[in-house]
Amino acid sequence: MMMTEPSVTAIGGIPDGSPGEAAARWLAAYAGEGVGAARRVKGDFSVVIAWPNGDVYCAIDRFAIRSLCYRVQDGRLRVAERADELADADTPLDPQALYDYLYFHMIPAPRTVFRDIFRLPAGHYARFENGRLTVAPWWQPQFDEQRRAPVAELKAEFRQILLDGVRDRLAGNTGCFLSGGTDSSTVAGLLREVTGQPARAFSIGFAAAGYDEMEYARLAARHFGAEHHEYYVTPEDLVRSIPEVAASYDQPFGNSSVVPAYHCARVAREAGLTRILAGDGGDELFGGNARYAKQRVFGYYERIPGFLRRGLLEPALTGCALPGKIPGLKKAVSYVEQASVPMPDRMQMYNLLARLGLDQVLTPEFLALVAPPDTLRQQQETYRAANARSLVNRMLWYDWKYTLADNDLPKVLGATRLAGLETGFPLLDDQLVDFSLRLDPELKLKGLTLRWFFKEALRDFLPPEIIAKKKHGFGLPFGVWAVEHAALRKLAVESLDHLRGCRVIRADFLDRLLKDYLPQHPGYYGELVWILMILSQWLQARPRPFAI
Repeated sequence: MMMTEPSVTAIGGIPDGSPGEAAARWLAAYAGEGVGAARRVKGDFSVVIAWPNGDVYCAIDRFAIRSLCYRVQDGRLRVAERADELADADTPLDPQALYDYLYFHMIPAPRTVFRDIFRLPAGHYARFENGRLTVAPWWQPQFDEQRRAPVAELKAEFRQILLDGVRDRLAGNTGCFLSGGTDSSTVAGLLREVTGQPARAFSIGFAAAGYDEMEYARLAARHFGAEHHEYYVTPEDLVRSIPEVAASYDQPFGNSSVVPAYHCARVAREAGLTRILAGDGGDELFGGNARYAKQRVFGYYERIPGFLRRGLLEPALTGCALPGKIPGLKKAVSYVEQASVPMPDRMQMYNLLARLGLDQVLTPEFLALVAPPDTLRQQQETYRAANARSLVNRMLWYDWKYTLADNDLPKVLGATRLAGLETGFPLLDDQLVDFSLRLDPELKLKGLTLRWFFKEALRDFLPPEIIAKKKHGFGLPFGVWAVEHAALRKLAVESLDHLRGCRVIRADFLDRLLKDYLPQHPGYYGELVWILMILSQWLQARPRPFAI
């Protein structure tokens, strides 16, 4: 008998039930809302509804915790969780996506590394009907910047939402990551409150000066009485796991924290966990990243009358090279140079690839195939799409894509998936997101104080040392180790040597990077060595030939 009813493939988002029940709910939602059916669904999800005539509807959650990729081929829409599942042996790589990877250290949606294969952006749907494809957002957050409410009232609501968010994500044997930061410490404490048992918390450290924050994780574990598991990542761990982690992704992914996260998740899995809770999202919902305060300082410049800025300050300080050479004026020159650049372009003024010089890093053949200004176009469109007037909310919206959906969440999800764990993100609960949308932006960034409301609401819950802790960003000490550890340096050198045949990176730049730049400034240039090494490892794991 010929099938006349659509098939439904749905993951998450629907209350527990049989696949048939989930399919019925989605079909009912589609019948009532059409392409906006996803608005009826809470939590992280992906769905594909396919009709026998070839029409397709698919959608993913607000932050792309669940992923879908798509490709129009032979007049039909093909959909899969991973981009490489849609790639044939002869599907070429997309040079612009490779450029995006080198610039962002990941490939922002909707591009993927494969030409004509795309990733559905967070909070979007795709509808393929009568041979025509439409991709658009089903969720467009509305920041309510005029609402004012007593902090005590907001605090009680906030604490309850946090508690519910952790409770709703318990399944099987659940534990949590614990970095010692505000977010992970909050999750660990709430996990104890919800279960009535000590949280099983897992932390990673590095035996490298200036990179280890285990003391804060221990402090939080003691404060909440957690069952604390520590693991110190070593250079030998990196040598063993870098090829495996790089190859596990469907496209190159250069966030160096993924390898330590994988080892932490592996320890948790070996300890019997089946699910782990991560604290991602708190900074991006409530104003916790240092760049928010930094950009507010630059924003003060816009309050100076335009005739003074353009007619006096900028000509005097940036019109010639002399002021920048005077010690007392250097900071003023730097401030005016950066403040004069509009957002979001200003945030990329120190992009490593751009500062090194594109023609110094990339081959002429590769540069001829790409459009470098497209990276700023992507960012400008995202920034302008924010339904907000305040600087902090516009930056938060920007980070929901570039920091969360395209970077941090794929890091955690890729690491835990490889280790065999499910993952929950209680700080990205729909109710908490909606709460953040109506929170006065001045309570997120109060003056130059980061995430003021979040910390104030939890002041009697978290250890005071963690409330007062400054935001760090040390990450993995790869550059230091690549200089000192012979086996890790060998892996890096061999990986970069493999790229010489691809004719993307200039051979003379690779020589300078390894012989001069890395030894002189391992913390700075180690990041570039890392992303090139991961690109090489990913390419080596794919049998397809690639060269410009």
